[in-house]
Amino acid sequence: MARRRKGIPIHGWLNVDKPADMSSATAVAIVKRVTNAQKAGHAGTLDPFATGVLPLALGEATKTTPYMMDGTKEYTFTARWGESRNTDDIEGEVVDTSAHRPDRDAIIAILPQFTGTIRQTPPAYSAIKIDGKRAYKLARDGQDVVIPEREVSILSLSLENIIDTDHAIFRVSCGKGTYIRALARDMAVSLGTVAHLTQLRRTRVGPFSDKDAISLDKLEKLWQCPAEFEDLLPLTTALDDIPAVAISETQANRVRHGNDVVIPNQADGVVCAMEGNIPVAICRIEDNNLFPVRVFNI
Repeated sequence: MARRRKGIPIHGWLNVDKPADMSSATAVAIVKRVTNAQKAGHAGTLDPFATGVLPLALGEATKTTPYMMDGTKEYTFTARWGESRNTDDIEGEVVDTSAHRPDRDAIIAILPQFTGTIRQTPPAYSAIKIDGKRAYKLARDGQDVVIPEREVSILSLSLENIIDTDHAIFRVSCGKGTYIRALARDMAVSLGTVAHLTQLRRTRVGPFSDKDAISLDKLEKLWQCPAEFEDLLPLTTALDDIPAVAISETQANRVRHGNDVVIPNQADGVVCAMEGNIPVAICRIEDNNLFPVRVFNI
């Protein structure tokens, strides 16, 4: 007999504003406790010292997290010139210093080098797996961590403010897999100095913006009346860029059981099959046949 999952079935997305000094996993645990949801997960880890948008999926929405993680993201970050740390952020130990401080003209001049498709080596203290182990765990154990260089996409990068000779604030829009700590580190090298992040805030993930994000404290207060809670977003929020295809009740029953159905006059590609307003499954269409990929148990 299947083991019954604890909690209640809740399906949808929460746009949480993660505070500093909290891991993404802890934020998920808090939301799961507050909502008593059977299942919860996040789309895109935020470092503990970072703040901002952390999309949390509840219930069957967890099946759509890969589509959310593929979306573009926006951040603001503060680079501290003249001091590098082993984690490339404020939480690490100082490993190098430089007396050189770049001026505004020098900073603006190098921004085009870091816009578009660029090559980037992720930080040693990252969640990337090397031979099955997280890089940050190997680094903490004192092992040499070698992470292959990769291509990432920087859609836009701008200098927002120069606080003082040591600190500058930037805004960046980027694609999947971009490490902002590595971006600041590499910018500093190009400027003839070193740097680390003292502040990192994610302001957008796909359709989620920090302007609409809810704090964990506010969530706990508002969730006391779940029926009136208006911040739970539909499961399909992560699928905004995926076309919806209407199917009949009979077709929906077949799809829910893993069977394909005929869908005439539809272009090949990934779609979300809908029975009225109910999402049935993420599917792919090939030669007018609709095949279920991830079925929603709703």
